[in-house]
Amino acid sequence: MMRLLLICFMLILLQATSAVAEKVRLAVTSSFHNSGLSDHLIPQAEADLALDIQLLVVGTGQAIKLGENGDVDAILVHSRPDEEEFVKSGFAKYRREIMFNEYVVVGPKSDPAQIASAQNLLEVFKRLSEAKVTFISRGDFSGTHKKEIEIWNKIIFNPKDIGPQYISVGSSMGKAINIAVAFDAYILSDKATWLNHKNKGNLAIQFEGDQLLHNQYSFLPINKNMHSHVESKLVEKIEEWLISEKAKNLINSYIIENTQVFTFNAN
Repeated sequence: MMRLLLICFMLILLQATSAVAEKVRLAVTSSFHNSGLSDHLIPQAEADLALDIQLLVVGTGQAIKLGENGDVDAILVHSRPDEEEFVKSGFAKYRREIMFNEYVVVGPKSDPAQIASAQNLLEVFKRLSEAKVTFISRGDFSGTHKKEIEIWNKIIFNPKDIGPQYISVGSSMGKAINIAVAFDAYILSDKATWLNHKNKGNLAIQFEGDQLLHNQYSFLPINKNMHSHVESKLVEKIEEWLISEKAKNLINSYIIENTQVFTFNAN
């Protein structure tokens, strides 16, 4: 009888502890979520810190707007120029690099633009511009979309000149890949999301490995001086956890198709 009462007491205590878990709002990129890494990291962080980490999964551009408005307590994004401007404007005191992966160019297995034999990324995009094959752009001002724009700018080309075969979809990474599959088109994707994506259709990675495809993720706590209601103390706990040895091991051990898809580089 005493044992039964003890078990009941422990269950009530666990429920009470769960009920009062402090909440933190974190805006994260869709690639962080679509890659499966959020499911690999966040539950462990919640368990270790006794927090309820509420994720808002959006593109980097929208995550930054949420941060500017004080709608979240911190953001995890991947567009360095936007992050630096965010800090410069006072919305965060600093950006903390956490990990990186890489972008890849995905396209039809037949590779009509013949990008697989290109010597570098700029040659890849020149071939895409000249072949005028169908290209799916996220078109949502996410980190991935910003990277795509950066590459087009480097070859001094307006992708709209491709014509109707350049399709801007305004969607998350996963949804954009599904559209690329439907159109048998080329698309720029982060490698982790591509490998984790189930619906690959007739597409495959056609180019990877260029230095320009480096994809850095950074953590930016919202400045309490800008928005006094943000949970800065709780955010500090999350940041410390993200740069811990445990987080490092979890990030580096996240494997998809026998491939390590993220590399921890916090300091």
